[in-house]
Amino acid sequence: MSSHSSQLDRPTDLLIPIAVLIRQRVALRQFLVRAISRRYRMSSLGFLWTMVIPLATLAIYTFVFGVVMPSSNGDGDTTAFTLRLFAGLIVFWLMAEVITQSPTSVVEQTNLVKKSVFPLEVIPAVVVGTALFHSLISTLVLIAALLVLGAGVHPTIILFPLVILPLVLLLTGLAWLLAGIGVYFRDLMHIVGLLMTGALFLSPVFYPIERLSPGLQTALMFNPISFIVGEARGVLLEGRAPDWTGLATYFAVAWLVAALGLAFFRRARKNFADVL
Repeated sequence: MSSHSSQLDRPTDLLIPIAVLIRQRVALRQFLVRAISRRYRMSSLGFLWTMVIPLATLAIYTFVFGVVMPSSNGDGDTTAFTLRLFAGLIVFWLMAEVITQSPTSVVEQTNLVKKSVFPLEVIPAVVVGTALFHSLISTLVLIAALLVLGAGVHPTIILFPLVILPLVLLLTGLAWLLAGIGVYFRDLMHIVGLLMTGALFLSPVFYPIERLSPGLQTALMFNPISFIVGEARGVLLEGRAPDWTGLATYFAVAWLVAALGLAFFRRARKNFADVL
């Protein structure tokens, strides 16, 4: 497998890490459709679960933080709090799904690992694509809620893909990294679950970051979703243009993470067949 993989690998891929996915877009699309359909094929509600699960989770969080503990809301407007919470959760759910499923993505595809002709870089990317599909559904639910509740839909909503793009690139790099480590260190799947719990509450999903001290605000910005949550709420709910400078900086860091993640995955890939 290694000899064939080396023929597929190109030095420019580390400069343009998504180039390998563009070349393998047919395989990526096929496995992405298969992964999404397989998840819901045997269930009674089918694709309706893509809406039921986020709505049920949102209802629980809204009841706890908007009704039982309304102090977390600040202004007492439960509707506004619900919309802000949903927008923040869309970003968090995207990251959480990628981070929690990437460590086992390659392990669960042992048959593909032993096929020398299969581009293994596609496997973690499918995890990102599946999470992005669920985020799309949740975003459509949010837009429907804005219309039903009369909150209005701002024109800046069309900029949401540009806001989420740097996070998707970052998560692709992390997916490659975690997938490579997960083959050799199976306990990683349990560790990332704990990390995601901390990432949720150490981000401005449930509370405005402005309520924290300047020092804590700076610390929370090291959470990968903190900046994106604020920008997502800006374009989705507030009609505010994105912080283009901040997004450009985030994108540059995400590009570096993607390149490093791809490089690590390719190095780790050489012994996958022996370990699995």
